[in-house]
Amino acid sequence: MKRLLFLSIITLVSINIFGSEMFISEKTLQFQIEEKFSVKERQKNLDKIYTDKKLGVLVENDKTIFRLFTPNAEEVSLVIFENVDDSVGVVYDMTRDENFVWEVSIENFLYGKFYNFLVKHKNKDAVLCLDPYAKAVASFNSYFTPRKGIIIKENDFDWEGDTWIRNNWRDLIIYEMHIRDMTEHPSSGTEQRGTYLGLTETDKKGGLSYIKKLGVNAVELLPSMEFANVEIPYRKELRGRFNTWNPYERNHWGYMTAAFFAPEEYYSINTRKLERNQWSGADAKQVNDFKQMVKAFHKEGIAVLMDVVFNHLSEYEFGNLKEIDKEYYFRLDDDGNFIAESYCGNDLRTEAPMLRRLIVESILYWMKEYHIDGFRFDLGKLIDWETIEKIIYEARKINPDVVFVCEPWGGGYDPAGFSLRGWGSWNDQIRNGVKGENPYNGLGWIFGQWYGNNNPDRIKSYIKGTLVKDEQGLFQTPEHSVNYLESHDGYTLGDFIRIGLRSVDPHHYKITNVDEFVRLNDEQLKLNKLAAMFLFTSQGITMIHSGQEFARTKVIAFNPEIPDTNQGKIDHNSYDKDNETNYINYSHVDINYELFEFYQKLIELRKKHSALRRADYEQITFLNTENNSFSIAFRIDHNEESIIVALNADNYREAKIELPEGKWEILLSTEMLVEKKFRSLSLMPKEGVILKKK
Repeated sequence: MKRLLFLSIITLVSINIFGSEMFISEKTLQFQIEEKFSVKERQKNLDKIYTDKKLGVLVENDKTIFRLFTPNAEEVSLVIFENVDDSVGVVYDMTRDENFVWEVSIENFLYGKFYNFLVKHKNKDAVLCLDPYAKAVASFNSYFTPRKGIIIKENDFDWEGDTWIRNNWRDLIIYEMHIRDMTEHPSSGTEQRGTYLGLTETDKKGGLSYIKKLGVNAVELLPSMEFANVEIPYRKELRGRFNTWNPYERNHWGYMTAAFFAPEEYYSINTRKLERNQWSGADAKQVNDFKQMVKAFHKEGIAVLMDVVFNHLSEYEFGNLKEIDKEYYFRLDDDGNFIAESYCGNDLRTEAPMLRRLIVESILYWMKEYHIDGFRFDLGKLIDWETIEKIIYEARKINPDVVFVCEPWGGGYDPAGFSLRGWGSWNDQIRNGVKGENPYNGLGWIFGQWYGNNNPDRIKSYIKGTLVKDEQGLFQTPEHSVNYLESHDGYTLGDFIRIGLRSVDPHHYKITNVDEFVRLNDEQLKLNKLAAMFLFTSQGITMIHSGQEFARTKVIAFNPEIPDTNQGKIDHNSYDKDNETNYINYSHVDINYELFEFYQKLIELRKKHSALRRADYEQITFLNTENNSFSIAFRIDHNEESIIVALNADNYREAKIELPEGKWEILLSTEMLVEKKFRSLSLMPKEGVILKKK
């Protein structure tokens, strides 16, 4: 059953924009909408609509064409602004075609102009909205974050012959990093601190020079699509939410995407801090700055992966897909309220055909326009399988080696499902099994403990790639397992070990001398090395988080202007801190340089010896460690090369390993072992060694 409503003579006289009156001309529109009894039924009917028309801004034949898809809007207009801070603009009527694409064509090129769409829904005021396909964005830095799209010339950059870095996935050694954090600390020595261009500077202590020195072959950028930087005021209510959790009123990590085709403008502004209630990004400098950064990494042979967020939108700001067409773009309950399995206020309805198209086109755009080599998807399980399959299918047409990995959780947990579709996933099993689930009562193997369902067989499974052929395995092939022990989320590995060894009580003890606190004692150093050796000798993709290589700490920085009672304590969720809590302090590398060198050597060995990254399941065999369940030794025979890795995580007992026939030389050890001829190997507690047959 359905009923039809006919709306006509919709007259707009004025609308309030950013607190100012903007006067527009009277216009008339006749529009037919269909009402169903339930949200689900209406969304199902909406999914029958599809168009291949290019959306956003199209410049061709001396004209600039603007298009927006919204099936539920009653009226849409285009507003062109001469200056970014103008509250009054020129308004152009847009017409709707049979597939609900609203369009207007304007004579001449409009490069450098600012624009929004003015969207009117039934029984609601018209709202200025950002073009979902905007290629560059200017932002007003407040919690509502008004934004304007910028009309730019695309394909207008000299790449100097640059193209994608095409790695076999099993060769990847990924360095997860935050663009601003890598160069913002004064110790980085960069001139353009905290910016894209800061990561193009060479011969500096930090940034690109440091990453090159470490030896990784890929970086994974925390979200760098335009995102909401500012959260709602502390201790104040906004739209039914009362901010009791974020005294910094910031989102530093960027997991609140605002524009899927535009680079974050904050990273082009070398101002030391975000300027509140000011427009930024109006010069669109961020577009070429981002490309300069990618080109600089590529010149050093380092691939660039992007962390992308397609499961939800920025929660607080006004004038995005929520106002363009809430019912089409979002998962809603029967009362029309947002479903939020992401815990971020809303979940995108990725199964909607036109949103699926937007996601795919965003990925392809970053590949073609910015030469991005791969992607990590936040909360990947919130994205429907058809979209997941479409993304990798279309992307491989452009670059067959493009990297796709994800968090295999969010509204479920299914690493095996992603693996069946050719995707890699973060392997939380190896993370939790090796270091533990939490540093208080959930310590893992490196501490000489078993937690939960962890056991020696599972530890062996991680080494072989956590494959489905092992009981409780996850992946079809090893390259689908992203092996990691630390990421942006949770405690750093260094702090996890400090807390796990009861070196500090993070709930009560405040640290005043961070330089002294970061310094590793012997026991902490042993566990960091043992964990790293396990990670780099396991089959799969290897990922470390920035600072893991020197046991980075995240002590919350002191700031008397911020009402945070946890300052001086260790942070496990530093998403809100654009300060020294997150910035990479390169003087701490010098303090723990022995660990840094150890990571360097592990990276070098993994690159040099294919057995450590490309061995088949059957080429790995385990050796007897004389009933010591916390020690493990395995032999890899691959491409006429034989390597033995032996690790002892026991707290008290030695691990004795009878070596196979032949002469074995030490490639790397956690201790300064003396090279000699031997038939058996004895490892002290918390020691590890990598041997190669001569």
